[in-house]
Amino acid sequence: MKISRFAAKSLAAATAVLLAGSVAGCDVAANALEAIASAPRGATSFAAPADPAAAGNALNQLQTIPVKGRAPKTGYSREEFGPAWADIDRNGCDTRNDILARDLTDETFKPGTNNCVVVTGSLADRYTGTIIDFVRGQDTSSAVQIDHLVALSDAWQKGAQQLTAEERKDLANDPLNLMAADGPTNGAKGDKDAATWLPPNRAFRCEYVVRQTAVKAKYKLWVTQAEHDAITGVLNGCR
Repeated sequence: MKISRFAAKSLAAATAVLLAGSVAGCDVAANALEAIASAPRGATSFAAPADPAAAGNALNQLQTIPVKGRAPKTGYSREEFGPAWADIDRNGCDTRNDILARDLTDETFKPGTNNCVVVTGSLADRYTGTIIDFVRGQDTSSAVQIDHLVALSDAWQKGAQQLTAEERKDLANDPLNLMAADGPTNGAKGDKDAATWLPPNRAFRCEYVVRQTAVKAKYKLWVTQAEHDAITGVLNGCR
């Protein structure tokens, strides 16, 4: 049930990617989605091996992304990106639980939810390179959070204000831009971009900036000069 659900979600997301943006942008985003879907789901899966071809494609794509200054944060709120964790693919499960089911191993589900609500599982956290036990509950759920690789506040200040409400909702729930992560590390990241924050686990930095680049291209966002230079530096190291 869980695997087929994610396969359907990945297919729908990949189709959306292929219908949006330039050909180069489509290729990078689709490849990133394929890597997410095919990555090994074991306790040691802290990062996919660096892919020189993906890094090269992302560098080419980065050159198509405008470089501008950060716009004011005025008017930003989480609500501008729709209700938190909407069921945009209409599979009966909200986005948070879809991503937990994708990224955790050894999951158990709440009875009566059609394998939707994840109750427990194990996360090989890519940000820290550690194993985290997830237990759903008021005092424990925050140990594993769902991170937007391109933070919504950052997106707001770099072009998302100009998107439609539906496009912002898609951005907030796009599996390409989402990943289960260590809660405290996600909190430390906040809304920082690649110029001011990179994952402590260096092995994940290549995939991290490849996915950020794909998201920014897909939703026609821009980067600052410092962000552009930081992403370029990481991608050059991946090659």
